[in-house]
Amino acid sequence: MAKKQAVRKAGVKTPTERSVATDAQPQSGSAHRWTFLTNHSHVLVLLDSEEAPVLREVAIQVGITERAVQRIIQDLEEGGFIERERVGRRNRYRVLKDQHLRHSIESHCTIGDLLNLILR
Repeated sequence: MAKKQAVRKAGVKTPTERSVATDAQPQSGSAHRWTFLTNHSHVLVLLDSEEAPVLREVAIQVGITERAVQRIIQDLEEGGFIERERVGRRNRYRVLKDQHLRHSIESHCTIGDLLNLILR
C-alpha cells in the first residue's frame, strides 16, 4: 500500500490510470463513450496505413492496451482478414481487402469497401 502511495506522489501513473488517460476521446467533446466502428475496425484501418505503425502506436491511437491490440490482431489473422509477415524484428501486416465482412447485414461488402469508405 505504501509503495502505491509513493508511486502516486512521484507522479507515476498506474497501468489503470495510463489506460484511462490514453482512451480515445469523442471528437465532439460529448459525454458519450461509444463509436460506430469497433476496435477491430480501428486496428484494421491503422494496419492498412502506409507507415505500418508499431503495436504501441496502434494502441495509443485506438485508445486500448497493447495486449488488446495483440488479441485483435490474432482475431483478424485467425478470421482470414490479415496476413502477418516477419521482417527483421518486426511484423508487417497485409490487410486482405477482398474478404467479406462477417455480419449478415454487411456481408455483401468487403474489407476494401469498408476501408475505402473510412479513408476517402
